[in-house]
Amino acid sequence: MKKGRVQVYTGDGKGKTSAALGLAVRAALSGLSVIIVQFLKGRESAELGLEERFDNLKIDQFGSGEFIVSGKPAENDLKLAGEGLKAAREALAGEEYDVVVLDEINTAVDLGILDLGEVLRLVDERPEGVELILTGRGAPREFIQMADLVTEMKNVRHYFDRGVPPRKGIEW
Repeated sequence: MKKGRVQVYTGDGKGKTSAALGLAVRAALSGLSVIIVQFLKGRESAELGLEERFDNLKIDQFGSGEFIVSGKPAENDLKLAGEGLKAAREALAGEEYDVVVLDEINTAVDLGILDLGEVLRLVDERPEGVELILTGRGAPREFIQMADLVTEMKNVRHYFDRGVPPRKGIEW
């Protein structure tokens, strides 16, 4: 790509990671090189099988296995998120990838696990030809202002509210 864009998927509705995964698969099928850096996630999930199916798609998880969405983060969460940011920086600096997905980075910034300024610098320093996707609830105003595309997933109704637990292959 001559000019990569910045996309933000945010909101309280379901589908942010799924949309990013769909884009990643489409890119990989088109011959582009893709990395997905997942923040706050560190457990088995169906998307991890993508690495086995695509030579040009990589997924790295930086989370404790207990996905947090509120409360004070544990020291380990801070450490792992820092490692994830370092991996994202290296992925961008190496210019090996055409598409970089930073899954749940919005949430990590919103919870104070990652520094907003550090992430903004990362976005500003990305190579011109890299498509960058930022996902997660609570995208900071600054992400929304600098993005080329912003999609907000709105929760109208969700079966979680009726006690349905996350289902393998659908939510994870």
